[in-house]
Amino acid sequence: MELGAVLEAVEGRGGAEAVERVLARYNEENRAIFRFDPADEDKRKKLCEGILNILEKDTKTSCQVACLEALRILSRDKKVLVPVTTKRNLQILMRLAKLDTVEDPLERVSEFPVIVEALKCLCNIIFNSAVAQKLSLELNLAAMLCNLLEKCKDQQFVGDIKCFDLRLLFLLSLLHTDIRSQLRQELQGVQVLTQALESSLSVRWMEEYKAAEDRDRPPLSLQETDCAIEALKALFNVTLDSWNVHSETESHQFRYMAAILRHCLLTTGPTEDKTEELHSNAINLLSNVPVSCLDVLISPSSQEETDIKYNGMNMGAIKILLDFMEKRIDKGSSYREGLTPVLSLLTECCRTHRNIRKFIKAQVLPPLRDVSNRPEVGTTVRNKLVRLMTHVDLGVKQIAAEFLFVLCKERVDSLLKYTGYGNAAGLLAARGLLAGGRGDHWYSDDEDTDTEEYKSAKPNINLITGHLEEPMPNPMDEMTEEQKEYEAMKLVNMFDKLSRDELIKPMGVRPDGTMAPLEEAVSQYHTNKRDSSDSD
Repeated sequence: MELGAVLEAVEGRGGAEAVERVLARYNEENRAIFRFDPADEDKRKKLCEGILNILEKDTKTSCQVACLEALRILSRDKKVLVPVTTKRNLQILMRLAKLDTVEDPLERVSEFPVIVEALKCLCNIIFNSAVAQKLSLELNLAAMLCNLLEKCKDQQFVGDIKCFDLRLLFLLSLLHTDIRSQLRQELQGVQVLTQALESSLSVRWMEEYKAAEDRDRPPLSLQETDCAIEALKALFNVTLDSWNVHSETESHQFRYMAAILRHCLLTTGPTEDKTEELHSNAINLLSNVPVSCLDVLISPSSQEETDIKYNGMNMGAIKILLDFMEKRIDKGSSYREGLTPVLSLLTECCRTHRNIRKFIKAQVLPPLRDVSNRPEVGTTVRNKLVRLMTHVDLGVKQIAAEFLFVLCKERVDSLLKYTGYGNAAGLLAARGLLAGGRGDHWYSDDEDTDTEEYKSAKPNINLITGHLEEPMPNPMDEMTEEQKEYEAMKLVNMFDKLSRDELIKPMGVRPDGTMAPLEEAVSQYHTNKRDSSDSD
């Protein structure tokens, strides 16, 4: 439909019914349009102004919906938002979204489509306009959205309103740091959003931090899943930098949140993709929860429960995290965004909570029996994680190595047993542990027990590759002393040439286990040896 004809109808050359009819047709034709013709930019700006003038007046609901749908489509174009992003126009949309009425309840179901469309328009405008983001703070939009969220409690047919209210809170907390602080400190945003998440998941409590697990419960609906995802995303923004908990109230709030997130992990969505998206956002939020509060992810297992248990604890949520991690590894792409959050979360859980670490180690690093293949070769979780230790992405490589190191209680000899020296060299060099030893954190003293198969193969395991090799003949056995000396000098000269041409830089290990240029490392060893002799 010609934009000129739409503009003519909106600017008053036809009645309200004509406007509604023309806009309904325009909306239908442009529903999936996200790129616009630059030549029509001025017409689209005028159309936005005309639509907002109609919305300022009292018109019937169906006409309001048509106008808002058109405005939503037009607001996808950043260039036409200059006339839209004024205080007056934002207030018109806020009034239609019922954000300006503090006490009036949501009673008229016929108005719900208008509220939803107005919220959608606000989402587009705030996402695309820095001016609108600043005005939203001035207009106290976040407080009004929290109030609307409260009105949605125990109401029917408000799922879409709640979903776009939460999306708008997510966008505001993402794009404006002052609003994020306002939500956290003034508006009790953590509590409000946590309650919205709890409501979306229909959590029923058995104990203070333990939700009921109903295995026969059907998957969440698409609307429930979308609401939960938006609440998780908004909570992630509001809880950034929450590692330090300073009060009992905060500790309770985060433990309560972690218990809901455990329930979320045990919940499925309407499709496999939606379930993965739900779990992914739950994992991102769990990364913001202080690690001291993550013990609620496991709970004492009752006799009736048949979930995965370890030391009398229900490990169902931890197993889902492990399965999620493996699924992300198997995808083979976007490791930094998709894999590092769950690996970081599991690493911190293992470092702090002994039962979680022991359960995960039993799953990821079971006692070695067959060492005929290299650690990175195979289809087990261990094989996949060892392969990541030499990944081209430094962040992925570091977090995969750190996870395995923590599972080994930060003991170098234990890590090398499962990975081989070659795969672990990067981590050990970064930690200053090339000479052996253990990391900085304390772990329980329970010892690993080697299998009989591993003990019998251990003398023939190549420490660099980490697998069993048949004894190879020594090529120097048949050489004379003169031949050995000749080959040694030949090797020295080759290294010397490479070093002089700066193709390689000979390195050594300092007494503290860190890497240094060879001359410096040798010098430090001599100095330490001399100091030791003097003290004797």
